[in-house]
Amino acid sequence: MQRIIARLDIKNGMVIKGIHLEGQRRIGDPVEIARKYYAQAIDEIIMMDSVAALYGRSNLFHTIAEACRTVFVPITMGGGIRSVTDVEVALAAGADKVAINSALVQEPSLVDRIASIYGSQCLVASIEAKRRDQGWEVYVSNGREPTGRDVIDWVRELERRGAGEVLVTSVDQEGTQRGFDIALCHAVVEAVRIPVIASGGAGKLEHLSQLNAGAHVQAIAIASMLHYNKALVDQIKSVLPDTVRHTKGFA
Repeated sequence: MQRIIARLDIKNGMVIKGIHLEGQRRIGDPVEIARKYYAQAIDEIIMMDSVAALYGRSNLFHTIAEACRTVFVPITMGGGIRSVTDVEVALAAGADKVAINSALVQEPSLVDRIASIYGSQCLVASIEAKRRDQGWEVYVSNGREPTGRDVIDWVRELERRGAGEVLVTSVDQEGTQRGFDIALCHAVVEAVRIPVIASGGAGKLEHLSQLNAGAHVQAIAIASMLHYNKALVDQIKSVLPDTVRHTKGFA
């Protein structure tokens, strides 16, 4: 079944939303927003510390712990996870999975270590991708720093090392609400067997149908459509035939 995931980018204790991973329009309290989407029957939630890469640490541990008291869907924590110890602390706080980008680029063997200790299902390899003349390049630090790595080569290595799934964010489309980079999503899906989460560009229900027609991703991460009340979770699921719809008594 295809999963619908609410993506919450968080800075200084507040959910924010930008464009191309830049900017910081304040949306609200992350725990309250997580509860709201849980009540709408969201399948999963991703909480990303948007400034953790700048400071080399995450401030989300308390937020995750608080959210887990009343939100009973899988929560992935991302941003500032740089070591096996950080993974341990995130899981102890209540996170079901961790999403990691920069640290894996800097130290690819970290994938192997996390997978061997906690299992592949715990690790979401996060990729920030930008178009280039031939294909896409991997970026880090909220799409600010190029790495020289090819996205397709990198996602194959991540799978080989033991990543359980991959979150692919199109920096070019992120926050624009103009639709997904379908070619990017299709290329990643074709390159690996692990689940692929598409992120970046959803602005209306039609964009979701277009994505499904062009790339058979296993999950879709959505921010703007939910934050700006352009659609409820059940409306999103209504245009995606392979999702689970809840009608009454979910929360």
